[in-house]
Amino acid sequence: MTIDLSRMLLRRPADEDAADALLMCTDPEVARWNAVPDVVDLESALAWCRRPADGAEGAPHTWHAVDADTGRLIAQCSVFGVEEEHSLAGVGYRVAPWARSRHVGRTVLGAVSAWAFAELGLVRLELHHCVANEASCRVATGAGYLLEGTPRSQFVDGDGVRQDCHIHGRLVSDPSPVLAHARML
Repeated sequence: MTIDLSRMLLRRPADEDAADALLMCTDPEVARWNAVPDVVDLESALAWCRRPADGAEGAPHTWHAVDADTGRLIAQCSVFGVEEEHSLAGVGYRVAPWARSRHVGRTVLGAVSAWAFAELGLVRLELHHCVANEASCRVATGAGYLLEGTPRSQFVDGDGVRQDCHIHGRLVSDPSPVLAHARML
């Protein structure tokens, strides 16, 4: 399945994403806030792109956002830890450094959230980020996620520093940012 967002496409990870995945995963900001420690070279980035991404057998539902014109990887977003009994899951994302400050994160998060509510029948999605990661807070709120709390000392960042985190939640019944150009293909 592909989600067409006009200026970008959301699709499952592909082999051709490996070089950009390596650059994204080894970016200092990604490494600090949402590390992928097993991606260290092109071979491991290719293996990362080939991981199960369709939700089968507990795997996350992972989407790569690619620029519609160039096909270049610009973000990644996953729905994980799906609890069917309670109709909830976690969601997380990474934005490539060359795509930051263009509302890519919130657009991708909003589209994947809408997909998860519609296709997985979820009622609640939850996003955690370090309080110090102010950009992630802007992405979450921009995608319709409400700040619900601040657990203390919940996460150890990529620098080994224990961080307080924000928990953001979004319910299927919450107002959604408009995705006027989104089409499921």
